[in-house]
Amino acid sequence: MVVFVSLPEPAMPDQLPPNPAGTLLNKFPQGSLPMGKEATKDGLQARGQWASKAEFLLAVAGQIIGLGNVWRFPYLCYKNGGGVFFVPYLLFLVLCGIPLFLLETSLGQYTSLGGVSAWRNMCPLFGGLGYASQVMILHGCVYYIVILAWALLYLSYSFQAELPWSHCNNTWNTSHECNIFRVLIMRLETVLVLTPAACVLRREVLRLSSTLDGLGPISWKLALCLATVWLICYFCVWKGVKSTGKVVYLTATFPYVMLFVLLVRGATLPGATQGIIYYLKPNVTRLADPQVWMDAGTQIFFSYGICLGSLTALGSYNKYNNDCYKDSFMLCLLNSATSFLAGFAIFSVLGFMAEEQGVDIGTVAQSGPGLAFIAYPRAVAMMPVPQLWAVCFFLMIIMLGLDTQFVSLEALMTSVTDLYPHLIRRGHRRELLLLFVCIVCFLVGLVMVTPGGLYVFQIYDHFSCSGASLLLLSIFQSLAIGWVYGAERFSANIRDMTGYSPLPFFNLCWKYLTPIVCTATFIFSLVRWSPLSLGKGLVAPVWATTLGWILTLSSVSLLPIWAIYALVTTPGTLTQRFQILCSPVETPSLTFHHLSNQSAIPSSPSLPLTEKSKMTRQTLDNNVTVAAARSVGCVRAEGQL
Repeated sequence: MVVFVSLPEPAMPDQLPPNPAGTLLNKFPQGSLPMGKEATKDGLQARGQWASKAEFLLAVAGQIIGLGNVWRFPYLCYKNGGGVFFVPYLLFLVLCGIPLFLLETSLGQYTSLGGVSAWRNMCPLFGGLGYASQVMILHGCVYYIVILAWALLYLSYSFQAELPWSHCNNTWNTSHECNIFRVLIMRLETVLVLTPAACVLRREVLRLSSTLDGLGPISWKLALCLATVWLICYFCVWKGVKSTGKVVYLTATFPYVMLFVLLVRGATLPGATQGIIYYLKPNVTRLADPQVWMDAGTQIFFSYGICLGSLTALGSYNKYNNDCYKDSFMLCLLNSATSFLAGFAIFSVLGFMAEEQGVDIGTVAQSGPGLAFIAYPRAVAMMPVPQLWAVCFFLMIIMLGLDTQFVSLEALMTSVTDLYPHLIRRGHRRELLLLFVCIVCFLVGLVMVTPGGLYVFQIYDHFSCSGASLLLLSIFQSLAIGWVYGAERFSANIRDMTGYSPLPFFNLCWKYLTPIVCTATFIFSLVRWSPLSLGKGLVAPVWATTLGWILTLSSVSLLPIWAIYALVTTPGTLTQRFQILCSPVETPSLTFHHLSNQSAIPSSPSLPLTEKSKMTRQTLDNNVTVAAARSVGCVRAEGQL
């Protein structure tokens, strides 16, 4: 049996007493508790682990591969110079995406803790990073699932004998507004004539109001769809990784089946070649536009799930010796490849649509909801057996969004459970807490299924998980690991888990390149900031913008708030406080007893991660043979309890 035991470091005369290091953390009961007999005696449920590596890979793939890969990346590629867009995209991927992805995944695997507890243990002064990420996840859970409610309603319409977005004979159409022969108008702006697909979205699904003066009554159809999706999410997560690990086999793989089917179908349509040419046609002059680089950076941060704490939570259920280094490269490659291939599936269909209507593809190329709920359904309606392709498309949209939603929910529950294990890991308390979170998020989300709900949705989408928030968290994550904890020490942690060191390039990224690139992008986003456009010629008023910035500050403000609180409550002089809060916490919660199976050993005092010590073999009282202690603070031991 291979176990990892943390041993106390011999006291040094010039060191601070070890007890104050855990003072701040001990105010909040937390930690990864042992699993097995000790946990059973205490009445606590096991924390759990992935049953196989495939479950981890599928769960992370489901989290990071979502709607943005299908409805945002292809459009950005087309808009920003076709093939040349890959230059800034790959640059941001190498300098920011992969380094931060590896950082968060390995952080969770090394500590076996969720986002909040991991940061509070590794770098207590930056514990606010964990809290900020969880608030952003909570915001995302409220509004992201509304898209799935729209898709579910569209899916129900897809079983009709005649698709409602293929004609103007619906009850919500008016003779002067709907015109099936009109050139497609997809933007939510004030227009005189709309296509049937635009009418379905605006008049039937959203029932969009023309002003921000009032929200209006709740749409019972959308409310029922929203409740259905929340119910599915609850039962996907309610048993933790035991249920999540099984569901991802369907939700993470099914979208690829549908994407492949749509890709093959799209490639056989007339005009598909022209659409793909527009998708990849290079325009080198676009590289001189700073907005192109900004779009590439924000796409990386949005599509890779960085700074949301979900990667840390998912990685925490890995076995200690899992090769998270190779996993990170493989998952990043899969994510970007999916975005690239999705462009062929989307633009082949849009090329067909443009040829059928005799217009330029720039007229029909859109991103976001305009693509998923107007352009693509209209194109599907022109195909033979349109119901089949409509069902395939909306099932793909639902599956893409569903696993992102419930994996984020799992990450949130992991962080809360690791903070209060003695309180939550008993009986059915976790299931009840999850039910409470789902109900509260559902009730808040009802605001977004009203006639004015789209405007609230846009405010949430633009501000709560915005580029500014993600960039700030990325900067401080890099500073915390690169300078406070130590990039070299973190690389040593990865070497202890995987058996080999990551490339020195990652140390350079964590210390210099990633924070510099993120800071430059953040400054540029502030310089180019403009009020949010809500569509239909509406610009977000002052109160809406204020509400948006409150959503942003609700997460990022937790960084300075936590740092100030930590400094105030930690004993010692100011210098001693900084020294304590910039060192890994010396508490049993950093006892990394990672096992090859589900058994566990009782916690023991952790070996501080501040020293690179080496210890000889010795026999413990319980006959556990301990090997040489590694510089990362863990001791590999072989033997039997």
